[in-house]
Amino acid sequence: MDRSEYTEKLDRWVDDHREELTEDIAALVRIDSTKQEAKEGMPFGEGPAKAVAAMQALMEKYGLVTRNYENYCIAGDLAGAGEKTLDMLAHLDVVPVSRDWTKTQPFEPLVEGNLMYGRGTSDDKGPAVAALYAMRAIKELGIPLKHGVRLICGSDEECGSSDLEYYYGIEKEAEYTFSPDANFPLINIEKARLEKKIEADLPEDYKTPSILEIEAGSKSNVVPGTADAVFHGLKEEQIKAAAEEVAAKTRAVITWEVRDDREVIHVKGQTGHAAMPDNGSVNALTALLMLITKLPLANTKTTRTICGLAEMFPFGDFHGAALGVDLKDEESGELTISLDVLSLQNGHLSADFDCRAPLCATEENLTEKVRSEAAKRGMKMEEGKMTPAHYVSADSPLVKTLLGSYEHYFGKPGKPMAIGGGTYVHELKNGVAFGCEVEGFDNHMHGDDEVVDLDVMVKSAKIFADAILQLCG
Repeated sequence: MDRSEYTEKLDRWVDDHREELTEDIAALVRIDSTKQEAKEGMPFGEGPAKAVAAMQALMEKYGLVTRNYENYCIAGDLAGAGEKTLDMLAHLDVVPVSRDWTKTQPFEPLVEGNLMYGRGTSDDKGPAVAALYAMRAIKELGIPLKHGVRLICGSDEECGSSDLEYYYGIEKEAEYTFSPDANFPLINIEKARLEKKIEADLPEDYKTPSILEIEAGSKSNVVPGTADAVFHGLKEEQIKAAAEEVAAKTRAVITWEVRDDREVIHVKGQTGHAAMPDNGSVNALTALLMLITKLPLANTKTTRTICGLAEMFPFGDFHGAALGVDLKDEESGELTISLDVLSLQNGHLSADFDCRAPLCATEENLTEKVRSEAAKRGMKMEEGKMTPAHYVSADSPLVKTLLGSYEHYFGKPGKPMAIGGGTYVHELKNGVAFGCEVEGFDNHMHGDDEVVDLDVMVKSAKIFADAILQLCG
């Protein structure tokens, strides 16, 4: 479709509806849609189901034809269009929150100028509303489409995307799909993922000083912001000396206390997305492991095993050099790896790591290499292979069309990118990630004080509308 037929009125419509767009994002952010215990008719708990219902109400308010897929996801179509050609995938669930937000509480959205703070503002409720407004603009302006477009909003992206597994067990994949769940200009390569558990059963040695318990992290795809450990037999001056050394090297905040003849150490870092562990986060877990190696603990199997884990995942080694898996290639970049969950309770050690691997990675040079390194230190890595990389050719009609929409509104050429994060389209044959993050703006995704630039959301709505018209008009 010729842009001269619609661009001016489309841009004006979106600008005129900025306040409503902002209010609708805020309404969704107020819902705590972290995954919860499943209930009847609520596969991911009450919060995600409430978010699905709220999005369905918005879709229907703006004239879309909706279908709720048993609260796994909600889909909305523009009535009167032809056979569906394009799907847009967004998600309404969010990652867990900490108590360390400084701007506002996670589910109390705060607008300051062009910024909105709150969990889900950028990942992915804000972009979901931008996609909805793209469809609303086309409908209310009466711009005809030859082919249909559907917005699908799921509720389990952060915990495995079983929502899409359910949806695509009923519906077929569209000819083209994009998800506003990552970056502009466009992502056509998503690295392979190796997410595994490492375990060991350890005797409860009674030699002192000893380590008794560790708890750190909650999800394998989130860099842990806190880590706690319980010891017996340490002296305060020993803890202080090690803590000062580690804090200086890691930027972690380390405190300690004595409870019932036990020394309890707390490490506070900075959470972040495990696909980008080198993007400003401070891994409290690997800082704790460094601290443990500095303490004068008894030479027991437990101590040796935990120090072995510290050898495999030293603080600041984001690319797997210590494991010998620091792979990279020109097209898809460097491997990243992050140890994100660790529990030591009653002699059982369990640790989860998350690795995002370039196209050159294989089971031999990555999976089996990590397995071997764990085995050398008395630990066992669970079985299973990598999740394969996702790749759509830069020469495909979808990629070229979407980059054209990006270039039209950003005024500069766009080049497809490779990322470590898995987006909503990872399992789809012809899907790419398209928006809404922009270079140079830190939205604190998966971290404290998550924030979105509302100017970017408005521009994104225009870009998505343009893309719909170019692909479906």
